[in-house]
Amino acid sequence: MPAPERIPPRSLTSAELLARGELTVLGQIREASNAVLYCSVAYGDESAACVYKPVAGERPLWDFPDGTLAQREVAAYEVSCATGWDLVPPTVLRGGPYGEGMVQLWIEPVEPAEGDPGLLALVEDEEPADGWKAVALAEVDEGRTALLVHADDERLRRLAVLDAVINNGDRKGGHLLPAPDGRLYGIDHGVTFNVDDKLRTLLWGWAGESLTSEAVGALKGLAEALRPRQPLAVRLASLITEAELDATRARVGGLLSSGVHPAPSGEWPAIPWPPV
Repeated sequence: MPAPERIPPRSLTSAELLARGELTVLGQIREASNAVLYCSVAYGDESAACVYKPVAGERPLWDFPDGTLAQREVAAYEVSCATGWDLVPPTVLRGGPYGEGMVQLWIEPVEPAEGDPGLLALVEDEEPADGWKAVALAEVDEGRTALLVHADDERLRRLAVLDAVINNGDRKGGHLLPAPDGRLYGIDHGVTFNVDDKLRTLLWGWAGESLTSEAVGALKGLAEALRPRQPLAVRLASLITEAELDATRARVGGLLSSGVHPAPSGEWPAIPWPPV
């Protein structure tokens, strides 16, 4: 009889590799406000670069419960997956060399080509050029201002919708990672899911404009996935509080009811500082 065909082992998904693999710390990203460690993760023949943020290295914040930022990062990833846009790199909660923490796939961003302004820019004009959206006037030096603009890019627009859902309090320019395959990722989602309106972002260019039909479809699917006892709702309930989960449902419902991108509330600084 012929030998049975050998079936190769199934490759792990990135999330499975992050959750199961051996984590090795290679260095520290020192400019971060909390402990952020650059690591490798390996399982069998598979390996990847990743970021590890141990809960023990989180700086206490006045408006978030201590030791919850890692869970919020994972919750943001879960919601991103549920939209179908996959805007957040694979992210898991697991143990590591310094205790439990968030582990996220490392994304090496591509630098804009020479002459390409990228996704954000400061311009001297009073109005944005075609293909750009105005955010706000910014003081660039004493007595001189410039207009802060972002690209009118569908990837950014999806991220603006996601940020409104997760109530992102810190969408800076440095948190936008264009990948070599043309995708755009958002990172650093520790200050999210607050019950109070904390939306603080550089992506205000669509404020008051109608949501795209794609966004409406994604939000309708998300509203279903957030219903009690649905798998997403169950996963989120282990990461954020019941009140925060209810507030997330309410934000999704509010976006669907209004049909427009939100505008700054006026009760909270609208733009993060520093903006990068």
